[in-house]
Amino acid sequence: MTDLVTLAELGSSLAAIGGAAYTRHAYPAAYWSTVGLPLSVARLLASYSSTMDACGLTVQPPRWRALAVRATTRREVRPVPPRRGIIRPTTTGLRMRLRLAPGQEPADVAASAERLRHAWGVHAVQVRDIKPGVVELRLVGFDVLRKVRMPRRLNGGPLQIPVALREDATAFVRDYRTVPHELVLGATLSGKSMYLRNLLTGLAAQPVVLIGIDCKRGVELAPFAPRLSALATDPDQAAELLPALVKEMEDRYDLIKARQGIAPGTPEELITSDIWGLPEDERPAPIVLFIDEVAELFLVATRKEEERRDEMVTQLIRLAQLGRAAGIYLEVCGQRFGAELGKGATMLRAQLTGRVCHRVNDEASAKMALGDIAPEAVLAACAIAPELPGLAVVGDTSGGWSRIRTPYLSLADAAATCRATAHLAPDVPALDPFRPYVPPMPVKASGPVTTARPVTE
Repeated sequence: MTDLVTLAELGSSLAAIGGAAYTRHAYPAAYWSTVGLPLSVARLLASYSSTMDACGLTVQPPRWRALAVRATTRREVRPVPPRRGIIRPTTTGLRMRLRLAPGQEPADVAASAERLRHAWGVHAVQVRDIKPGVVELRLVGFDVLRKVRMPRRLNGGPLQIPVALREDATAFVRDYRTVPHELVLGATLSGKSMYLRNLLTGLAAQPVVLIGIDCKRGVELAPFAPRLSALATDPDQAAELLPALVKEMEDRYDLIKARQGIAPGTPEELITSDIWGLPEDERPAPIVLFIDEVAELFLVATRKEEERRDEMVTQLIRLAQLGRAAGIYLEVCGQRFGAELGKGATMLRAQLTGRVCHRVNDEASAKMALGDIAPEAVLAACAIAPELPGLAVVGDTSGGWSRIRTPYLSLADAAATCRATAHLAPDVPALDPFRPYVPPMPVKASGPVTTARPVTE
């Protein structure tokens, strides 16, 4: 009888372990909330001082404290770790603030992030600078990028699109007012088109002029034609569209200049140097230009095509240098974008503040995207696995970088969103000649379908 009870207990234990392992693999968020969170909190509380000491994050206590300890307890004075704040659990991890000791800096804690991750049994540790002397540790309990689920509360706004999920479980927001132009690189099947799809459908719900240049005969951007105000599907059409955009930019500068005919006593809030300072009834709608496979605009085969290329590149550089104040923003996508494309390529790349690098075929391509702004992010971009499409490394000119992954969005759903928001496209008369043709939707029969009976003699 005792043996049967023992076997039953063993079987139930094995079933519990197997169920926990399955839950951890299939439902990581549920496993974290029930098992991972208590275990990680217990490890953190039990080993906080020793872990900080092993990571070199402890300092000698103040002299008055050392004297007080010796006078009252006569024990050895040990180095003290940073003062820990309240542990705040989240659905994906933990958050905890640390008050740094004199002489410490956030880089010291960031350098020990990998050690802290292993010591406390979490997936990742992110360090965020809150204010002088205070940093926040974000402990991520599981790989949130394996199965992307965007946060329920998304802080969006005009020209602010939550387009992907960061590795610390926060949303990556593409803010055109802060980062006006962006370069998106990635090899075939790396998820570059998915990123573009999410970004375009997010902008479609706002009163923004969307323009596309897709030299692959429009196979990437043509499904979104109902929402596009202009679309060029080959270099010849792009050569006609870009001068129209430059002319629109110049007209907007003339509008701003007219407003700057400042009369005596004009309030300061009416003086502006870009379109966002204009009154709302006079402000033209912002324009976002999507360029897919930008290398196609640089490749030439004849002398005539070379002249056309030089003219288009000059216009793109002008838009990148001067377009922000006129409300014109660039989203440049490609598989590779370096000096070998020809004259003006590196100059244009230097104007693209934001950088998103998906999986690439070689290290040189990653250096083109991130090498000049965040050299340490190049290795992270080269380590992206092919079985994780949509995973990318994003950086900006501040030197910061992080991993993101775009959620899956089917082409049919994206096209349906663009059809439903077609009425939100602002009217820009200068772009009317380039508006893509949208065939009418087929009308379904409302009543039951009947077939004629054959005529008999």
